Amino acid sequence: MSAKPRGHGPGGHHDHAHRHDTMDELRGASIRALTIAMCMKLAYMVVDIVGGVLAGSLSLLAHAGHMFTDAAAIGLALFAVHFAARSATAERTFGYHRAEILAALANALTLWVISALVLLEAYDRIAGDIGGHHHHEVEGRLMLVIGAVGFAINALVAWMLHASARHSVNVEAAYRHVIADLLGSIAVVVSAVLVWAYDWDIADPVSGAVVAVLILLSTWRLLGKVIHVLLEGVPAHIDVYRLCSRIEELPGVTVIHDIHVWTLTPGYEALTAHVIVDPDHGEDFETMLDRIRRIAYEEFEIRHITIQLETSAANCTEDHHVDHLMATAGS
Repeated sequence: MSAKPRGHGPGGHHDHAHRHDTMDELRGASIRALTIAMCMKLAYMVVDIVGGVLAGSLSLLAHAGHMFTDAAAIGLALFAVHFAARSATAERTFGYHRAEILAALANALTLWVISALVLLEAYDRIAGDIGGHHHHEVEGRLMLVIGAVGFAINALVAWMLHASARHSVNVEAAYRHVIADLLGSIAVVVSAVLVWAYDWDIADPVSGAVVAVLILLSTWRLLGKVIHVLLEGVPAHIDVYRLCSRIEELPGVTVIHDIHVWTLTPGYEALTAHVIVDPDHGEDFETMLDRIRRIAYEEFEIRHITIQLETSAANCTEDHHVDHLMATAGS
């Protein structure tokens, strides 16, 4: 008899409990890092606002706005982490795992709105300076001091969130905010040096525009990942064709069809499939199910598995897509 897959039997219970404890530890670490980061962002936002007004700097004011959205994004991430941990109910049978994805989407879209506003203001200032319609005096020395402090704070916050961002797309969204802010701090420092040393006041709106473009680029990949999850696309690390082939290699399995693989939230993948088996093979259905679950769980790290065994597709009304058979034949 084949070994039971993890999650079944005495040994599987231990593995499941260990994985659950690990996820709780990761969630706790994320909450601590996000809380400290939010407090630091709010404190420095005040410094940015005061400094931006005193120095007449668009870069600092844009940075202050970005700091505020960073704090809001981190607060949203904290809310989503707490919310996602809630248990499933009769009305929410999958629980609230998608709360983290929705929070990440909101954060990404917020960054795009801020970038658009900064680009519009930068265009207005640059056009005014070049055309001689108006000129903004900028205090470069104050910009430099505030920008340098901002760089140090953002670097520290980014370091704090980096580890948790690998395990949560929600924390990754907040981390992207911080990285964009870190780039903003670098732009502020560079433009401050140019303003202070060479009186190039136009460097201030130019640096603001550069930061806005960098923000758009840095969030593009995140937005694509979020949309892929919302559209229930196949997780990037899972080859559906190989998964089907591995299951069909099992003795007694004729063909797998109506297969669906998707992500509830990063790190929590789900699989449903219909498997037609040979009724004369001799192996009981429970043993065959264990073999299939073991492949899906251990080889492809799919956590939520639902398999329907059939001896015929005659009474199956679902979609019978078998693209993997054509792909295998083509290769």
